[in-house]
This record gives sequence, structure tokens and C-alpha cells, in this order.
Amino acid sequence: MTSQSIAREFAELHRAGTPVLLPNAWDAASAVLIAAAGAPAIATSSAAVAWSLGRPDGEHLNRDEVAAVVARIAAVVEVPVTADIEAGYGAAPEEVAGTVRAVIEAGAVGVNLEDSRPDGTLYPVEQQADRVAAARAAADQAGVESFVINARTDGYLLGIGAPTGRADEVLRRAEAYARAGATCLFVPGLVDVPTLTELVSRAALPISVLADPAGPSIAELAATGVVRISLGTALAEAAYGQAVAATRELLATGTMKALQGYPGFGEVNGRFQG
Repeated sequence: MTSQSIAREFAELHRAGTPVLLPNAWDAASAVLIAAAGAPAIATSSAAVAWSLGRPDGEHLNRDEVAAVVARIAAVVEVPVTADIEAGYGAAPEEVAGTVRAVIEAGAVGVNLEDSRPDGTLYPVEQQADRVAAARAAADQAGVESFVINARTDGYLLGIGAPTGRADEVLRRAEAYARAGATCLFVPGLVDVPTLTELVSRAALPISVLADPAGPSIAELAATGVVRISLGTALAEAAYGQAVAATRELLATGTMKALQGYPGFGEVNGRFQG
């Protein structure tokens, strides 16, 4: 299949009522196991990828490092891959375009592109729209017209502005990003069902969300009309948390009960070709 056909397949998974569910991976092993468990696509988590490479989240990686991880993931799975490219690894539109080209070459058919800056503020809406447009142009020029741009807006996640004005700001940015060529609008930090339902009904773009394990169920989120639900760092946090729990048990009691019931060597090793 061509990148364009895979991108089209991925784009078609984004449906209101039956949103695409994306458990996020951080390396080839996590990706291949997530795909084997039945995930229809693989999304990377920028934070989890950074942690796996010994760095904190927040653009402490560069585009080449991220593209290398995407390439390793795309090489071992047969489902579409979408890359979290944070804010694009550069403020200028041409830098965002370069990052999009790099991850397309690595095998990605979509990206998350956020509108927050390292200082915790948001790019002005017109500037971010230019960055989204550059991402779209880069994908088109690469022949991947169905490339999924999940334009992320971080007002809710970072608590920017008065709470009463955040929904209106999301709607304003949705309109600008839609004109620039975004596929959908990612609103992490928002899981309030009534607010999501209203935004879905009014936004110029389909809405995607970040699930909260302590928040609404997937069914409740799906009922709002969102088209995409991802887990972000949750799987990586659980994996690392399990490593901590198993280590503490081993050191404290000499037992290994926490390690029972997980994929064995043969199951994991067998997912890779020699």
C-alpha cells in the first residue's frame, strides 16, 4: 500500500460515534505488542518516547531522533502510524514542514502538532495557523494528501485564560486551523462531557481527546461525538509503574508475583523478524 492509501485508511477511522481508540506507544516493542492486541493504528507519545531515550518531555528531542523512533515502529507494524511531533521542533513554518517531511519519510501518515510554546504560552492563532498550513503543504508535496493533522490546542491542558473563555478560544482556533488544513482538533485536558458535547456541535473541526483513567468512560466520551480518543502517556506510566512494583516486591520479599500474567519471552521475541 502507498502512504496515501494508508493515510486514507487512517483518516477514515476518525468517526463520530465510533471514535478511533489509540493506545500510545514509545518504541518498537510497545508498538508491535499494542498492534498485536488489536489496536487499529499506532500513535506515539512524545513524553514516553523522550523518557525511553533518557530525556524529559518538552522538545528535548530533535526531529531526527523522533523520526528514527517512528521509522523503527513503522518497520514492525502493519497498521497506520501517527507521530507526536510536539510543537514541530522549530517555531518557523518551514521548520514544522521539515519535521513533517521527516516523519513521512519514516513511515508516519499523521501527526499531532501542538500550539503551546516552551514558555507555557500558546502561539498566536494566526502564527499557529501558518504552521499548520506548512504541515499540510509538506504532506501534499510528499503525495500524502490524506495525511492526518491532529492540531492540538493546549488552553485546557495548561489552564490558560479564564475558564469561562476557554471553549470560545477552542472554537476560534478550530476555525483557523480548519482553514489551514488540519484534519481534527485535539483538546487534551478537557474531559467534561457537557463541554465536549457543545464543542463537538459547534467546532469547525472534528474533536479528539485525551482519555483520563479516572475520568469519563470511553463510552461516555464517544457519546459526545469525538472522533478520536488516545491514552497519551498512560500505558508507558503503567509499564514503568509495574517495573517499580515488581522491583520493590523482589527486594522486599524475594517473590515475583507482580511479574506473573504478562507476555513471556517467546511471545515478545516472536513478534520480530530476524
